[in-house]
Amino acid sequence: MTSDASAAAAEPPAGSEQRLPPVTQLGMTSLALVVAGGIYLAAHIPNSVSLAPAIALLAASVLLLAGNLLALARTPGFAWGRFFEVAKWALLAYAVIGGMIEYAFVRDHLSGGPLVVLTMLLVVWVVHVPVLIAFTVARYATPVSAADPAH
Repeated sequence: MTSDASAAAAEPPAGSEQRLPPVTQLGMTSLALVVAGGIYLAAHIPNSVSLAPAIALLAASVLLLAGNLLALARTPGFAWGRFFEVAKWALLAYAVIGGMIEYAFVRDHLSGGPLVVLTMLLVVWVVHVPVLIAFTVARYATPVSAADPAH
């Protein structure tokens, strides 16, 4: 087999695209649930608030985050190097932003159940946004093994 033939065999056929899970759609749904939970709590905070709706939204969001990560982990030929390269810096940035928001919660004397639920909603947000950013970059990157057959 000539080198041209082997290079052509390594390339996917024209028009075929890697099938990726609906990471963006699930991520945006998860983030919408986080925002809804935060708005619900913020609308009731000076008074007594039932945590059940916010906890239900949090649980649904966590399940979507877990499902998203699981589906992405099972994707063959994904550009994981690029994904983690982007995700680590995005996670650092969002952890700093999340820390500032958490500081505002504590500084405003929020405590007890509402603080715990808002903190967990914030953690889901801090994790899921970098996953979405990294996925958006990595989905268009060429995996190392596909770019260089020697690896």
